[in-house]
Amino acid sequence: VDQSVHGGGGYDSDFSDEDGQGESSQRGLKRKHEEEILQKPFQKGRHSKVAHRSSHSNEVDREEARNRRAHLISMNAFERHKKFVGDYILYYGGQMVDFKRSAAKDKTDLDVLRENHRFLWRDEDEEDMTWEKELARKYYDKLFKEYCIADLSRYKENKFGFRWRTENEVVSGKGQFQCGNKRCEKEEGLKSWEVNFAYVEHGEKRNALVKLSKEKKTRIISLFYSLIFWKRCGCGPANGPSL
Repeated sequence: VDQSVHGGGGYDSDFSDEDGQGESSQRGLKRKHEEEILQKPFQKGRHSKVAHRSSHSNEVDREEARNRRAHLISMNAFERHKKFVGDYILYYGGQMVDFKRSAAKDKTDLDVLRENHRFLWRDEDEEDMTWEKELARKYYDKLFKEYCIADLSRYKENKFGFRWRTENEVVSGKGQFQCGNKRCEKEEGLKSWEVNFAYVEHGEKRNALVKLSKEKKTRIISLFYSLIFWKRCGCGPANGPSL
């Protein structure tokens, strides 16, 4: 019998095993493709693989970085500064004294006001305004510039000072219904005086006509101070106090 008739020595059939294996493999690939399409992003595969050691270490590093970032965000700026300085000293060495800020040049708002205050602000004083001058100007605008408060504690040294009244002094009547002397609280026998006040401010000589409320018995003292004003600023009696 010729073997070619029987397919090269074997039995041939339309339903051979090779065709069956090909169809089953195609069905398997199709099923796998459908599973991949229907699989949700958070759903794990049917056959999970063991993670590599580097993947675990990377995930730990990311979690630690997230915790560190959340810890830094919860701090304020000063606490973060102290932490970074402490870490720097711990890593590079040194002492905390080396990082201590010098307080020699620190200034409070009161120091700024004392340096930039003006008894009377003029147009030329408002040129080249800085934030220090603006602060002094805002304080000046809050003062009541009608009656003055006088400091006569050093009159024996020919030294005296005038300043404008604050809101509390205006409400209490200090300087108008009470004696304008800083250390006097009398309310009877008062008389208003208009005095030419000569002063030196920021190296410049100036003068201003100010109003005081003093006792009548201190009229002689007021005249004495007025003579001092005329002597220092060179003004005549016409610009002196109104008696």
